[in-house]
Amino acid sequence: MGMTTPADWYPDPTQRFQMRYWNGTSWTEHVSTNSVAGVDHLPAAAQTQQDIEANKIRQQVADKAGIVGAAAGGGTLFTEAVLVVNQKAKIIEVTNQYTVFNSAGQQICTVNEVGQSTAKKVLRVLTNVDQFLTHKYEIRDNAGQLQMGLHRPAKFLKSSVIVSGADGQEIGTIVQENMIGKIHFGFLVGGQKIGAIRAENWRAWNFSIEDATGREVARVTKTWEGMVKAAFTTADNYVMQIHEQLPQPLLSLVVASALCIDTALKQDDR
Repeated sequence: MGMTTPADWYPDPTQRFQMRYWNGTSWTEHVSTNSVAGVDHLPAAAQTQQDIEANKIRQQVADKAGIVGAAAGGGTLFTEAVLVVNQKAKIIEVTNQYTVFNSAGQQICTVNEVGQSTAKKVLRVLTNVDQFLTHKYEIRDNAGQLQMGLHRPAKFLKSSVIVSGADGQEIGTIVQENMIGKIHFGFLVGGQKIGAIRAENWRAWNFSIEDATGREVARVTKTWEGMVKAAFTTADNYVMQIHEQLPQPLLSLVVASALCIDTALKQDDR
């Protein structure tokens, strides 16, 4: 949390409770779970480490994504104008994991790959066929509540990602539309295109996200962790900035696009 973050209840950064009170300058001992208040004294060293981690996120937003003056939103996946999606770095990637933060460095939710068999994990280690396998993800908030599901069916030529809500019902599909040149995806709901993701260069590091009229409503920027880390891990980090309040189901598909770009696109390069 930063000095400009207003005093309020936010998701507990220690994850021991649902909410913890931030007094405008530091975390306090006041906590709450399911609206039941309590007291949990936080060691000073833990506060310092959390501030260090939060500062790294703020630098990622400002220095690497070029977003200055972004204010924290409502503390949930669908109420933040800026989402920072950081993949957990692993030397051998068997299960993809991401953590999502807001611009102030608060953890908003986690993204975890689910439903993998032992045979599939072995296949991912021994071969380079990751892009042709089925991938399923669950997005859960800090209390462990399911917020969204992503399902990328086994790919042959073009990727697609089926996006479902917390109730398991399909919201829409993110579908790859081309294979040559600057890659782009369409947002489809009931067979109707309501938006698109367009890579701004052929390597597809940065993306413009549009509504049905072709107007940019959000932007995704890849933020580098440095050549040394990139050489030894497959971690990809992205920052999404949503320019305005969006209606559903467009909002869900825009948010999902930041969470699934690595799965739908970047694995094709590995």
